Amino acid sequence: MSSPAADTRRRERSTILATRRLLGVDAARAVALIGMMATHLESRVGPDGSTSTAHLLAAGRASALFALLAGVGIALASGGTRPPRGRSWLQAAAATSARAGVIFAVGLVLGSFESGLAIILCYYGVLFLVALPFLRLSAGWLIGLGLVAAVVMPVISQALRHTVTVPLDSAVPDIVTVVTDPADTVVNLLLTGYYPVVTWTAYLLVGMGVGRLPLGRIGVAAGIAVTGTLLAIAAWVSSSCWLAGGGLEVLKAAGTGDTLAWVPVDENLLHVGFAGKTPTSSWAWLGIASPHSGAPPDLLHTLGTSLAVLGLMLMLEHVIGRFLWPAAAIGSMTFTLYSLHVVLISTLLPRTIDHALLVHVTVAALIAVPWRRYVGRGPLEAAAAAAARGAAQAVGGGGRTIDP
Repeated sequence: MSSPAADTRRRERSTILATRRLLGVDAARAVALIGMMATHLESRVGPDGSTSTAHLLAAGRASALFALLAGVGIALASGGTRPPRGRSWLQAAAATSARAGVIFAVGLVLGSFESGLAIILCYYGVLFLVALPFLRLSAGWLIGLGLVAAVVMPVISQALRHTVTVPLDSAVPDIVTVVTDPADTVVNLLLTGYYPVVTWTAYLLVGMGVGRLPLGRIGVAAGIAVTGTLLAIAAWVSSSCWLAGGGLEVLKAAGTGDTLAWVPVDENLLHVGFAGKTPTSSWAWLGIASPHSGAPPDLLHTLGTSLAVLGLMLMLEHVIGRFLWPAAAIGSMTFTLYSLHVVLISTLLPRTIDHALLVHVTVAALIAVPWRRYVGRGPLEAAAAAAARGAAQAVGGGGRTIDP
């Protein structure tokens, strides 16, 4: 029979192995960050009047990847393949809540800048709180619940938005609005904003489920990539066929209502960015896969593309190893770099400068690579980790933390 001390050492070794940094996960975070930069900085319409390449590739998909990776990070930080139980769950819940508070606070500050961007961080922080009751679940349960949420939650959102009496806008939460209009802010965060938590919970849960898998195995990585690719194709093709088979005419007749009157309902609908929600003029809107529409085909398609990117990056970690490190360095401090990106757009490096995307990505790389090598965590990541560590200690014991 092993001693209690030996059991403790085994648990600690298991936790370290489960929560070690994976270059592939960090590289996927870098892809998400650069994709979001591209949608912020590149014009939606190309020189010939068609949707630009940057938006065709990244619109709706980059932010979805960010949200899915939030779930992966929460799972890794709370034990990886071993869901927390008992006191471990209390510590994980406290640490996750502390990270949520830091992320939410930074999001409010960034929302106060005149960047013209839909800042994701406040929604991100609320998603961290949503994760708390699901921390104990295994991979299968989490992935299953996430897929169910991708189908069911848009229906619930559509029903609730028929009854909401506050303005159905997508205003960015900031320090002023959260104090002066707390009710509107809550509805914005949960239901009517650009990244509504009600529907985006699907990304969180699937991400947490994936984070409970043994991601260091190449077979698991390949399975994630293949499954994601098939899911993305199936969702996109299904929506395209439905639109071509008469769905588009139904939507033209229904119209978009007052809140999304600017959305053109034509053959390019699947490439038009919405504002986080479907129009409530018809239930038929739940059949579209348009970016940021929050309809089931959109959620399933972007879940698929997110899984495909993550699986590919995890496979590349096995193939090229440390050569993936520069991208992983950028991905290891996306909280800091995303926040800096918003500030720079508002001040020194606006979207109007020449080659804005190249400039912003270069700045991110020039900061991240040496910082990661010689300092370690990014400054905002370090602040979140310190808050998480303090919260975990406050409920009984410390523990090793990683950046989610």
